[in-house]
Amino acid sequence: MTTPTTGAGAGAEAIAAHTVAQLDNVLLDWRHKAVPATAAGLTARDFAAARHGLGDLQTPLLTLDAGALRNNMDRLAAWCDEHGVLLAPHGKTTMAPQLWAEQLKRGAWGITVANYAQLRVAREFGVQRLQLANSLTDPHAIEWVAAVSSPDRPILSWVDSTATIDGIGRALEAAGSSTVLDVLVELGGTGGRTGARGVDTALDVARAVAASPFLRLVGVSGYEGSLAHTADPDSLAAVRGYLGQMKQLHENLLAGGLYAPGASIILTAGGSAYFDDVVDVLSPCISAGAADGGRAVELMIRSGAYIIHDDGFYRGISPFSRDGGEPFAAGMHGWARVVSQPEPGLAILDAGKRDLPVDEGLPQPQLIGPALGGPMQPLAGASITAVNDQHSFMTFDAGTTTVRPGDVVRLGLSHPCTAFDKWTLIPVLADTERDQTVVDLIHTFF
Repeated sequence: MTTPTTGAGAGAEAIAAHTVAQLDNVLLDWRHKAVPATAAGLTARDFAAARHGLGDLQTPLLTLDAGALRNNMDRLAAWCDEHGVLLAPHGKTTMAPQLWAEQLKRGAWGITVANYAQLRVAREFGVQRLQLANSLTDPHAIEWVAAVSSPDRPILSWVDSTATIDGIGRALEAAGSSTVLDVLVELGGTGGRTGARGVDTALDVARAVAASPFLRLVGVSGYEGSLAHTADPDSLAAVRGYLGQMKQLHENLLAGGLYAPGASIILTAGGSAYFDDVVDVLSPCISAGAADGGRAVELMIRSGAYIIHDDGFYRGISPFSRDGGEPFAAGMHGWARVVSQPEPGLAILDAGKRDLPVDEGLPQPQLIGPALGGPMQPLAGASITAVNDQHSFMTFDAGTTTVRPGDVVRLGLSHPCTAFDKWTLIPVLADTERDQTVVDLIHTFF
């Protein structure tokens, strides 16, 4: 099949808006731990239209900030437009079609996902262009992708071994399918995650794709984020060295005539931590492509966490934080109530691992007050020292701070990818700091 024309703005009609809008008709009930029992039987639309305040909800709670989300989406969309690159946001961060729709409205090429189940969610909500940032190895997934892919509704996937290529061929042959799937050869790095180890190995994979009657090679893919976890000089050097290998692989594929004839070529890398390095190292391939027999070359980043951002890992590593400019805004917060103050300087909160992310740093106490939605004061010197399934341990200076059972603590969080998966429904506040009116409810599908 032929890869459709790419370009900024192409995603504007790339999701079924009427299907996404149906989420407003979902009836609220006991399955939605973010809303009170008094909301049972109301639709999500009716609940949001009632303009409830934060105080109408209960703890434990995760909320989003509408202004922060808009700021973050607008900011990266403008940055991509300025640098002439495509954005295919990684949808696994939120698994929230309502947010995907907003990203697509701002010009995203399509949505990236990580597995077969996520592909099915995205296609159910009418996402037209999809990228699977993984290899197809499950025969059921291979058959499904072949059945639902088309030139105007493509599903790109990655390959990193000849064994994967052989497996796709066997599955399609067994299914009697004549579909030809578009794939990108994935380059990995030593100690990283998936991906062919080294340019030479990746070239062998590309040759196997070119020889397969079931596949077309349309690009090079990779993920630099698995090779580094900080922004220190050594980490940035490792990232940029890896991206240089991706560039070399692309140039070798061009020289060897291994890309499928007539296909637009896609180079894709870039999570939410190093997308500036991706563009700096790989963007020369875009201009070089114009001089290469007219072959179009597109550079695509896949940042996903940027839309929510955080008060932890991404706040410290994001390019917009590292360059001294205005960082993305933290778009999520946790809210927990003190359920016990059993000894001086220790409070037990009612939010735990089932409610809040802990894999990229523990929650950070920010504010405290006697009631949810009421006045709050800075909570200086307090910290979360441990998190159980349903509780958090907060230490504080008992000589300067008074904490009582029933008090509410606002928490800064780290890593949206492991925050959203704990909530099927997430209230959106107009402005966490100034207007805590609930203006929307975001549904997730993990």
